[in-house]
Amino acid sequence: MTPLTLHIDGDGSRTLVMIHGWPDNHRLWDPQVQGLRERYRCVRFTLPGFDDSSPAGPYSLDDVVNAIGEAVDRASPGQPVTLMLHDWGCFYGYQYAMRHPERVCRVIGVDIGDAGSRYHRQESSLRAKLYIVGYQLWLATAWRFGSDRMARWMARQLRAPAAPQTITAAMGYPYAVQWFGVAGGFGRLRAFAPKVPMLFIHGERKPIQFHSRSWADRVAARPGCRVLGLPTGHWVMVQRPKEFLAAVTDWLQRTDDAALTPTH
Repeated sequence: MTPLTLHIDGDGSRTLVMIHGWPDNHRLWDPQVQGLRERYRCVRFTLPGFDDSSPAGPYSLDDVVNAIGEAVDRASPGQPVTLMLHDWGCFYGYQYAMRHPERVCRVIGVDIGDAGSRYHRQESSLRAKLYIVGYQLWLATAWRFGSDRMARWMARQLRAPAAPQTITAAMGYPYAVQWFGVAGGFGRLRAFAPKVPMLFIHGERKPIQFHSRSWADRVAARPGCRVLGLPTGHWVMVQRPKEFLAAVTDWLQRTDDAALTPTH
């Protein structure tokens, strides 16, 4: 796999690795980088297959997790990092954190918690389940047929903030891995249960939630963790940037000591 291109801003002693989801790229985090770069070293990259810097894929779970690992090791070889994640970035970032706990000292998860877990399925209505299946199968099918038009139509329906010309069907390969089993599928995966301080921020004004209440309660009860809902849709950092940045900055400063723990 082509090594990920890293975009690094700031020279603080603590490194934040920011990972986006569908249908975005590393530029999703521009406002947060501007607000955090004076105190933190902000590292971003675009997921494999989400732009022209790498082949279209599909990429397996191991492919993406290994790519994240290589990026983390290049960006911060001597210290664990704080992961800042959204959407598919949460999915892949959580898997990386579970596989390599010594490389992660904190996690900021945005709008994706234990989606797909037994607890999440139990709490989701039939309408919510059909909503998820509908848009995800659409995007998996767009990937299958290489239809940028289908992908961009769904992005409009979901009110994705990405510029339409940057959205391609190739970005939908994670949905194809999930629903069509391409690249080996995802198999049965454990829901993320943080062992380090975690900030979970989610949008409250959405037709569905991507976490269960029971999961959020367990996270909130852990030392150093916080769960916060904001009156937004899925792209919390875009729709309420000031409130989002304020919450992130406050939590980071409260937990900064954890970010200087040496690797095992």
